[in-house]
Amino acid sequence: MSKPDNTSLAVDSLTTLKDSAKGTLADQVTAALKAHIASGEALPGSRLPTEPVLSERFGVSRTVIREAVSRLKSAGLVEVRQGSGTVVCEGAHIKAFTIDLDVRGSIEAVLRVTELRRGIEGEAAALAAQRHTPEHLQAIHQALQAIDIAEQAGQDGVEQDLAFHFSISQATGNPLYPSLHEFIAQFIKEAIRITRSNEERRRDLTRTVHDEHFAVYAAIAARDVEGARQAALSHIHNAVERLKSADPAFWRDPGSRLA
Repeated sequence: MSKPDNTSLAVDSLTTLKDSAKGTLADQVTAALKAHIASGEALPGSRLPTEPVLSERFGVSRTVIREAVSRLKSAGLVEVRQGSGTVVCEGAHIKAFTIDLDVRGSIEAVLRVTELRRGIEGEAAALAAQRHTPEHLQAIHQALQAIDIAEQAGQDGVEQDLAFHFSISQATGNPLYPSLHEFIAQFIKEAIRITRSNEERRRDLTRTVHDEHFAVYAAIAARDVEGARQAALSHIHNAVERLKSADPAFWRDPGSRLA
């Protein structure tokens, strides 16, 4: 027996949906539908209202509704079943991990992301020291060398820096670490870019950062679990301190341009 339509859907007014500060109409409809599902009002197996009904309730075109539903499908929240319409998936209420933070214009936001890295990178390095294979170690060493090559070529080294830390996450032997690294890379990337821009203005720190990276690699190579953990923790801690001590002009000029 098919589930009834979910007719109690609460939606924002047309005026609210047309607030461009909250994103496009498709963005806003998607957010409203996600919130409705997350609230538990739409149970797994229940149908969403039909496209015409949603169009009328939100005061938007059916094209916008189709786009929003397509996004929900991509997120694994709903599926289209023959004869049943758009149905809420099992597990749709399991909250996905997200980072609700814009790192592009605030030292406070950048520091929060960098601090978040500390625990992740510390445990990843410790596990890598314990579990790495010769192939893993070679990949970490090559990634370390790639940073130097990029810097010597006048590049910012951001991608190479990310690759170095990603290679460590792969050496943990736990596939969740690379997956988590890939997820937060979008936030880490901006933090690393800003950090490296600061380091470019202060050449005396370039060697220090290189030595910190090498210390992490050396401890992993030596299978020094606690040493690797502490080297990684120290590296991220020092990155935080370097950001805190950056010349205020850095945040007014290069930092703002990066944002």
